[in-house]
Amino acid sequence: MSTYAELVCCSNFSFLEGASHPEELVAQAAALGYQALAITDECSVAGVVRAYQAQRDYPQLSLIIGSRFRLHALDIVLLCPTQAAYQELCRIITNARRRSHKGDYQLSEWDLMSIRHGLVLWLPSGAESDHHWATWLLRYHAERLYLAVRRDLAEHDHPYLAHCRMLASQYQLCVTACGDVQMHHPERLALHHTLTAIWHRQPVAELGQTLLPNAERALRPLSKLQTLFPPEWLAESAKIAAQCQFSLASLKYSYPKEVVPTGESAMAYLRDAVKQGAQQRFPNGVSSDVGAIIEKELALIEALDYPYYFLTIYDLVRFAQSRGILYQGRGSAANSVVCYCLGITAVDPCKVDVLFERFISKERDEPPDIDVDFEHQRREEVIQYLYQKYGRERTALAATVIRYRLKSALRDVGKALAIPASQIDFFIQNLNRRDKTQSWTQQLQQLGLDPKSAKSQQWLSLTQTLIGFPRHLSQHVGGFVIADGPLYELVPVENAAMAERTVIQWDKDDLETLHLMKVDVLALGMLTAIRRTFDLIAQAGGPRLSLAAITQQGDDPGVFARIQHADTVGVFQIESRAQMSMLPRLKPACYYDLVIQIAIVRPGPIQGDMVHPYLKRRDGEEVVSYPSKAVEQVLARTLGVPIFQEQVIKLAMVAAGFSGGEADQLRRAMAAWKKKGGLAPFRDKLITGMTARGYRADFAEQLYRQICGFGDYGFPESHSASFAVLAYVSAWLKHYYPAAFYTALLNSQPMGFYSPSQLMQDATRHQVPVLPVCVQHSGADHCLEKVDDHWGVRLGLRLVKGLSAAAIDRLLVHRPESGFASLSALQEINLDHDAYQALASSGALAALTGNRYQARWALMDQQRQLPLLATSDDEVVLPHSPSQWQNVIEDYAALGLSLTDHPIRLMAQAGTLGRFTRGVELSQCAPQSWVAVAGVVTGKQSPGTASGVTFVTLEDDTGNINVVVWAGTARAQSRAFMQATVLKVHGIVERQGEVVHVIAGKLIDLTPKLTTLSVTSREFR
Repeated sequence: MSTYAELVCCSNFSFLEGASHPEELVAQAAALGYQALAITDECSVAGVVRAYQAQRDYPQLSLIIGSRFRLHALDIVLLCPTQAAYQELCRIITNARRRSHKGDYQLSEWDLMSIRHGLVLWLPSGAESDHHWATWLLRYHAERLYLAVRRDLAEHDHPYLAHCRMLASQYQLCVTACGDVQMHHPERLALHHTLTAIWHRQPVAELGQTLLPNAERALRPLSKLQTLFPPEWLAESAKIAAQCQFSLASLKYSYPKEVVPTGESAMAYLRDAVKQGAQQRFPNGVSSDVGAIIEKELALIEALDYPYYFLTIYDLVRFAQSRGILYQGRGSAANSVVCYCLGITAVDPCKVDVLFERFISKERDEPPDIDVDFEHQRREEVIQYLYQKYGRERTALAATVIRYRLKSALRDVGKALAIPASQIDFFIQNLNRRDKTQSWTQQLQQLGLDPKSAKSQQWLSLTQTLIGFPRHLSQHVGGFVIADGPLYELVPVENAAMAERTVIQWDKDDLETLHLMKVDVLALGMLTAIRRTFDLIAQAGGPRLSLAAITQQGDDPGVFARIQHADTVGVFQIESRAQMSMLPRLKPACYYDLVIQIAIVRPGPIQGDMVHPYLKRRDGEEVVSYPSKAVEQVLARTLGVPIFQEQVIKLAMVAAGFSGGEADQLRRAMAAWKKKGGLAPFRDKLITGMTARGYRADFAEQLYRQICGFGDYGFPESHSASFAVLAYVSAWLKHYYPAAFYTALLNSQPMGFYSPSQLMQDATRHQVPVLPVCVQHSGADHCLEKVDDHWGVRLGLRLVKGLSAAAIDRLLVHRPESGFASLSALQEINLDHDAYQALASSGALAALTGNRYQARWALMDQQRQLPLLATSDDEVVLPHSPSQWQNVIEDYAALGLSLTDHPIRLMAQAGTLGRFTRGVELSQCAPQSWVAVAGVVTGKQSPGTASGVTFVTLEDDTGNINVVVWAGTARAQSRAFMQATVLKVHGIVERQGEVVHVIAGKLIDLTPKLTTLSVTSREFR
């Protein structure tokens, strides 16, 4: 049987063209007995790492890296026989992509003329222009040029085949067979047609000959290929493949060198920086234990040649320090005393029980991964510093592969099948993704989709297949790749949608597969809020605070008292519904309790059945016991219950004899076991190792079950330790400087769980005065303002919808120190019409004109613009003023919040709510009693462990109400559940300590009673 290599094959990383994942193509090529497979996406290598990873399971199949290009009528594929050819390919892709907008490329003849190492496969068009391109290609690439012939068995198959034979004979070209593959299996033809329709934005039925006529672009059996191509053409494909020895495994990353002063070695410089940092971190001297840890870490860093990585991060945080940008290293960084000494993290490793081997080890054989969060409103300064320091040739962001999800797939497939847009919208809007007990296909049928209709079956089937397909490349949230030399020698670089941004064609997972370094420059809203709070406190005459200044004061009982009562709206990490429900039960009283609190409200501990045992032991309801001293050392801080990933890893080491590297492999298997079932080999090693060391078999089985419970949700102690610092600091600021804290939160939006409206209502409940937007007193941002002897929050002009930043700047520049003397004076600064109307709608002109109606009337009085009357300030008093209800409606429309009143109180006064219990009264209701509550829907959460349960937050005029909606309830009353803005709930009161919920029974949508109020709930899944 002839050997064959498929040399022209695109994956679904040729967006909306390829109809199969790279992994599917590799598996199918191996199953068909191909010698090799080339992945040749158009002007891209975005899918090759996925193919490379999949090919490891099929060593009999060689993987070839290549790419396809089109220039006018020229259609060629470049293959990489060597690393030099690969670097050449990446350069060509980079140049072509950088010349164009995101998603497109512009190839030049010079790009192709410059090829010196790649193999060139030419696919003739069948037109007269082929003679020109044959001559042109031979002029530059005669020794590496092949004519690639495909056979589609379509209408022009035989004339095209004759044309190719003629070209080969006339120009004496070597010929190879190819499939020009676009799918791994013929069954994907319908999906290919759908993708073509999505690309052309037309229904499939209207595309005619634009569609593939048959499934011949699939990977075909060798027996069929033998009937289509001469044996010498098939053999030529194998010969070409044999020349291609390059593998992605040979790529070697080289760290940037300029972070080290001239004349110094990287390791010596790192040691000196750590020594200086240790003197600052440990002013009373470094203990022998800490010194030993530092030496151990430095020795490993030197052995594994990672000093440049640490120094790159060190350089980055020093820049942030120099600019006063607040930052916090987290994750693996909190495992390292070296990172603590370098100032990368504020978490003292001596205060947490972390595992350095999770961060870096010889067995792990990959670079460490340090995440650094910066203020989200100032991260751009850090990004620009990286670009300026290393240049665009040497640094770019990692990509994020944007994939089709359920709703986007439903919409695009529906359009391709010509399903009416109104029907598509109806189904999507009423689809409840929170319902874990009923599939989306069942839900669509309940909504009226005919399961017997051929078109309906197509819609469901094609949507299911399309889910997970890559749609386009976007930029990673902050993962930079920095190289010592040109980055395009490692991976192609292209333009992002955002100006002044470039991304590589690989994402985070691809970088991990190839062990390439990524520097995470991430954004965190709470850091912005904390830094802004510090500044406001100092500006108001208070102390100059810092993270260290607060945490070094020790655990404050007053702060923890508020935390224990779940008074945590706006507080980092412990403000969600689930966290606020747990706080009164766990009752954190110190920093490490917060570390546990943050980690325990996660799917891992919940699924591993660790939460209730921990709470019982903490409350003294269950005896704490340990099977050995070694296990006690690992679990003592969490009362014998493993809460963190690191604890599971350490247990494997101390109780089952795992090495540090083996334990890290266990962690990775934990992360992927649901997908790959990779825990089975570790089960035997765990149980055998533990029983051999004298542990009972049932204890070993219990540990294994807990590991399975963690799945890919186990939370690292290192992450939790970093988050706990910010949680405590934000709670401390809210306790001691509430006005400054709320002001900073507003100025840091968007962030967190709560809208400005909810934050201001919480501020009012804490006796913090909130002053309205005012054209006389407000700045662009919200600010502190004295009210009697207390600081209050003055809302800023930035809150006014429809008021541009340029209009705000102009208003503030021209506003006199004493304010505008009249509306006429304000009009003289010549803002545009929309700006004046926005100010009037928001109530910001009240100091000049009274109510909103008066403001609008005065603005419409065009006679004031005449010179003769310009100085007249006689005001026309309107006979009517807006009602309280109208003020609330317009407040929400113009500002998104109201200081005037609350819609629920007004609806209650109007008698539209019937009898109901307010949120503040629920604590007085008997458990299991039947109540009715009503409120504006401000949030919905569906944790992955909630088995279809949705936690709905309602807001009435007294506060928030926690409602639990079971999946069956939501399904039976889906319209009210999905669409209500104002919801009335009849249900049963459930109390557990201080935590009160209402278990929903009947849901009533009261939104029609409030048709002019627009409040958008925040949905978290």
